[in-house]
Amino acid sequence: MAGVPQPQSDLIPGCPRHVAIIMDGNGRWATQRGRPRLYGHHAGARRVREIVECCPIFGVDYLTIFAFSTENWKRTQVEVAGLMNLFRRYIIKETRALVTSGVRVRFIGDRVRLDRKLTQMMTELEAATAQNSRVHLTIAINYGGRDEVARATKRLAADVAAGNLSPDAVDEETLPRYLDTHVLPDPDLVIRTSGEARISNFLLWQSAYSEYEFIDTLWPDFTQAEFQRLCTAFGGRDRRYGGVRR
Repeated sequence: MAGVPQPQSDLIPGCPRHVAIIMDGNGRWATQRGRPRLYGHHAGARRVREIVECCPIFGVDYLTIFAFSTENWKRTQVEVAGLMNLFRRYIIKETRALVTSGVRVRFIGDRVRLDRKLTQMMTELEAATAQNSRVHLTIAINYGGRDEVARATKRLAADVAAGNLSPDAVDEETLPRYLDTHVLPDPDLVIRTSGEARISNFLLWQSAYSEYEFIDTLWPDFTQAEFQRLCTAFGGRDRRYGGVRR
């Protein structure tokens, strides 16, 4: 990841500042090749590195990726265990490159169900990259939009009960301060790979006015060129946020 150039001429006019990606299709990609699903997940992890590398070149400041949902626990024990091992291996393998490349890493999602070793590694990676700002990479693990809103509401209710927040002060500007993403801007563009046209409980509150792209490409085949094409196309969108163009 080190050594990625940032020529000013490569920046995309009107590029989305924050892109969120539902990285779908790893299992199908592996099945098409007669390999186990975990083979696809490993290929998908390598693709993450390539997409992160090109973010500063295109002008993307924030990249949020959906790595493991609250519903993914329903998968086989073998696949879940393999994914958890993959997350640990990713952190071990990528930490140095992330630090030296100026990538700041954050994790969102409920960490309670994750094993202690993994959560410790996640915390250490966040601390190791805390001073970086070239790219803000957010990884959603054991994340669900509804779960996030429920957890945020509990924290908000606790502040109300403790007298730290007046009920009259609660509005649509208040709740986001309790979300996992409270330090991030809302995503401008949400991309879902693999041909599925649904949002799968991802960033429900934050994506209220995001632009969406549903593409047929399976995540391990998602290239920097396709990412560039989508970012360029975003620049031509007419974003009115419920209003009308005057």
